[in-house]
Amino acid sequence: MSMPFYVSPEQIIKDKADYARKGIARGRSVVVVQYADGIAFVAENPSKALHKVSEIYDRIAFAAVGKYNEFENLRVAGVRLADMRGYSYDRRDVTGRGLANAYAQTLGTIFTETSKPYEVEIVVAEVGDHADDDQMYRLTFDGSVADEHGFVAMGGQSDAIASELEDRYTDGASLAAGVALAVRVLGEKGASEPRDLAAAQLEVAVLDRMRPGSRKFRRLTGERLTGLLREGGLELPDEAPQRRGTAESGGDATG
Repeated sequence: MSMPFYVSPEQIIKDKADYARKGIARGRSVVVVQYADGIAFVAENPSKALHKVSEIYDRIAFAAVGKYNEFENLRVAGVRLADMRGYSYDRRDVTGRGLANAYAQTLGTIFTETSKPYEVEIVVAEVGDHADDDQMYRLTFDGSVADEHGFVAMGGQSDAIASELEDRYTDGASLAAGVALAVRVLGEKGASEPRDLAAAQLEVAVLDRMRPGSRKFRRLTGERLTGLLREGGLELPDEAPQRRGTAESGGDATG
């Protein structure tokens, strides 16, 4: 009679964590930085249809790395939860902290109760009336939550990018300076070889506290983005033609 195959719970958890980390590391990086008037999101993402950065609610945005279909499911669930809570109670009851807690519970349940964890890492950010009121929460594949300040780097060479940001980031910088810093670091540390990133290779959005009305999210594209990068002191390369496909290993359509 053959003995049943046994794997310790510790080994199962370790294997799941290693699997998720490897999947996330295969993608392209995302940098989130605070600037004087809000929070900026900068991702290396040549796709114009598959976004890594999206609006969740009035003052709240979402950035993600990993498998696109998995973090898109999380984004949609967050939008539905925010809409339901804002409609049932009050728009002020929808907070970044509440959404981060909901995501943490979902990711933790998936990690512990299913055979395959989500290969994702996300940031939920909320812009306040003042810089001290801004909130950024980083959530990992196992549901762990970290309250971040200043900047966050996820995916790809995130450790190298975060180390470089640690040396070069300054509080209260302008939008142009903050975005330019993120682009520089992504180009220098986001791959094995340094390169210059063109505007067409980037996805950039902001939560702008100075924007009139309740909705603070806006995307920066085209000439507006190009002008902002030049204002930040970047010398932009010639725009490369868009690639037909951007799929990467692990089923991640945007990296």
